[in-house]
Amino acid sequence: MTTMESLIGLVNRIQQACTVLGDYGAADSTAFSSLWEALPSVAVVGGQSSGKSSVLESIVGRDFLPRGSGIVTRRPLVLQLHRVDGEAKEYAEFLHMPGRKITDYAFVRQEIQNETDRLTGRSKQISPVPIHLSIYSPHVVNLTLIDLPGLTKVAIEGQPETIAEDIENMVRSYVEKPNCIILAISPANQDIATSDAIKLSREVDPSGERTFGVLTKLDLMDKGTNALDVLEGRSYRLQHPWVGIVNRSQADINKNVDMIVARRKEREYFETSPDYGHLANKMGSVYLAKLLSQHLESVIRARIPNITSLINKTIQELDSEINHIGRPIAVDAGAQLYTILELCRAFDRIFKEHLDGGRPGGDRIYNVFDNQLPAALRKLPFDRHLSLQNVRKVVSEADGYQPHLIAPEQGYRRLIEGALGYFRGPAEASVDAVHFVLKELVRKSIAETQELRRFPTLQAEIAAATNEALERFREESKKTAIRLVDMEASYLTVEFFRRLPQEMEKAGNPNNQATPNIDRYGEGHYRRIGSNVSSYIGMVSDTLRNTIPKAVVYCQVREAKQSLLNHFYTQIGKKEAKQLSQLIDEDPALMERRQQCAKRLELYKAARDEIDSVSWAR
Repeated sequence: MTTMESLIGLVNRIQQACTVLGDYGAADSTAFSSLWEALPSVAVVGGQSSGKSSVLESIVGRDFLPRGSGIVTRRPLVLQLHRVDGEAKEYAEFLHMPGRKITDYAFVRQEIQNETDRLTGRSKQISPVPIHLSIYSPHVVNLTLIDLPGLTKVAIEGQPETIAEDIENMVRSYVEKPNCIILAISPANQDIATSDAIKLSREVDPSGERTFGVLTKLDLMDKGTNALDVLEGRSYRLQHPWVGIVNRSQADINKNVDMIVARRKEREYFETSPDYGHLANKMGSVYLAKLLSQHLESVIRARIPNITSLINKTIQELDSEINHIGRPIAVDAGAQLYTILELCRAFDRIFKEHLDGGRPGGDRIYNVFDNQLPAALRKLPFDRHLSLQNVRKVVSEADGYQPHLIAPEQGYRRLIEGALGYFRGPAEASVDAVHFVLKELVRKSIAETQELRRFPTLQAEIAAATNEALERFREESKKTAIRLVDMEASYLTVEFFRRLPQEMEKAGNPNNQATPNIDRYGEGHYRRIGSNVSSYIGMVSDTLRNTIPKAVVYCQVREAKQSLLNHFYTQIGKKEAKQLSQLIDEDPALMERRQQCAKRLELYKAARDEIDSVSWAR
């Protein structure tokens, strides 16, 4: 294979990598789409019935395109020709039928029609979604040709009124690209000034550097006329020479005349023509294919540095994506267990970062202690509990039928115990609030653990195990917090009450004068009792405000940091190999994505190596 064939074949394979693996036109990767844009291709442009299909079939050497009147090509056909060794078997392959090698070209023609109908129906509608077809043959040159719907001026029955504009916009989307070579097809039996293809190419390529003019149906011109003015560039000059083509006649098509025979007849026509004999060696479909290949070689050589740069960028993106997705998992149980434990450690590390401040969220626990708990304590109904009416009632009931002699101790105890019971609510609420924060941080940590994203089953197992552990921590924390409240109720701080008589005496007799008799059953007496109890409850409230957070952190936060997955680790170690493999059973879509990335990476690395070898061979 020559250097030229290597270069063009290389570009063909890169384009195939883009299309077969789903990169063509992909919006999610700038490098992939940029790489496609950098690769030259040939767009076949012409009006309806201008002979586009015949030109393509002549280049390929096979009768494989649908035919008919009006609009036949209703979707772009990206045709990739791959030259293979002379002894290799010729076959075709559709992108939507991967792996199926088709040797019957009548089937290819029917499948193009069927695939078009699948998207557009059996109407005359068009679609910009391309059909991708690859042909491997020793009789072709390495090329990528894009057959586009024929340009038209009016809509026929069954077509929208905007059909002419829709087709032109579709064609423009291809030919406006700076690396697109325009194969402008014009019939010789029509005035070149009215050629749709030339009109459009002049607008997008005014210098004519990217346009190759092809004149078809030379044998159908009126007797006594010829197309020399066009072919020799006098009527309309292009940078590249015009090429004349003689299509198969309808009779030849009906008789299924072999394309090899048609090529020979075309060559004989030019060699024996009194008008075109002197141009015979620069006419015909075989010469056109070689001319395009030579031009492609020069274009490719000029773009090799840019193509290499884009390939390297694409390889870096693919490497990064494969690392992001994760490498394939080993099949033995030991490696699978190791993988699961590593994934759990990755999750645990992120969870601890949330708690310790490396990631947001841990501050919400502090907010529970600094704001929610004090606010809940302030809202407790002590005013109602220590109202004059309730104090009198409780103290009176506590004394029974005998009045208290010095101080109503039982009344004090009942008032204090009743008040302390209110602290249970804020204690439990603090435990529940921290539990909710921890559950939310677990959910966030699972979502943020990139390595876990490919294993939805393991994600669910970790979520279930952590929630179960957090529930255990919550129950223990709740018991401890309530125990703190009960401890305050079970043994009162005696020293607080021993100070009360001295303080009362000092307050009532500052000059050591004789103390008058105090009415122990008057309103002032009960108010003093309520005030004393309120002071004691305030002291207990300050204590619990400090001890409840300690209990919650010790029983919930500390345990979550130290042993969140301990029970899960124990259970994992008991699982069989089959159960382990089920835990790391990946999402099929993710497995397919990794496989596609690996194929892309292999193809692009091979392309880079080939470019290097071809560059050194120049």
